[in-house]
Amino acid sequence: MINTLNWFEIPVTDFDRAKKFYETILGEPITVMPHPQFKYGMLPADMEKGVGGGLVQGEGYTPSTNGSLIYLNGGEDLSVALSNVEKAGGKIILPKTSIGQNGFMAHFLDTEGNKMALHSMG
Repeated sequence: MINTLNWFEIPVTDFDRAKKFYETILGEPITVMPHPQFKYGMLPADMEKGVGGGLVQGEGYTPSTNGSLIYLNGGEDLSVALSNVEKAGGKIILPKTSIGQNGFMAHFLDTEGNKMALHSMG
């Protein structure tokens, strides 16, 4: 097993708003995927080399500040993505914080009310 995590889904209530938010902070497009029951968008990922995830709107998907915390890749310096969080309608709840030799982390609330995080080495 290469990675413990295989896939993740971020629940959203307003798909278009969430798509715009994540495209803004990540600086990459979200690919809308056909799904028979949900609105679905894939976040940028190299599925041959890593883990991916998506935005999903539909019954049973409720945004939350409780539960698992997903750390998105903050690139070379998470300050870049973090600087776009509030501009895109989110809220920073833990600014860029050193975690020693493991780099840096930051927590934020997205436009849907999910508690999310960023990680980078710089």
